[in-house]
Amino acid sequence: MYLVVIGWMYVVLMMSVAEATNTTGSVLGAIVTFFLYGLLPVALVVYLMLTPQRRKAIKAREAAELQAQQQAAASADPDAGGHAAGAAQAPGVSPVRKEP
Repeated sequence: MYLVVIGWMYVVLMMSVAEATNTTGSVLGAIVTFFLYGLLPVALVVYLMLTPQRRKAIKAREAAELQAQQQAAASADPDAGGHAAGAAQAPGVSPVRKEP
């Protein structure tokens, strides 16, 4: 992809030089040609071509953050909630009684 970008920028540079050195051309026209035929389209194409790589990098970063959070939660003290521990109850006794 970069080879095409470099080649196109070379062509646009030569077009700009030809316009600047032509008897009917101007330096302002050469600058406009360089920006409108060269930099702006190439920047847009490169941005669009690199979009999948940026998305993949964002997803990988989010997955790494999620994994780090899960590891931090798993390594924490399991009884660090601050609440009193519940007493053990007999299996046959219901925890809540009905009103008589």
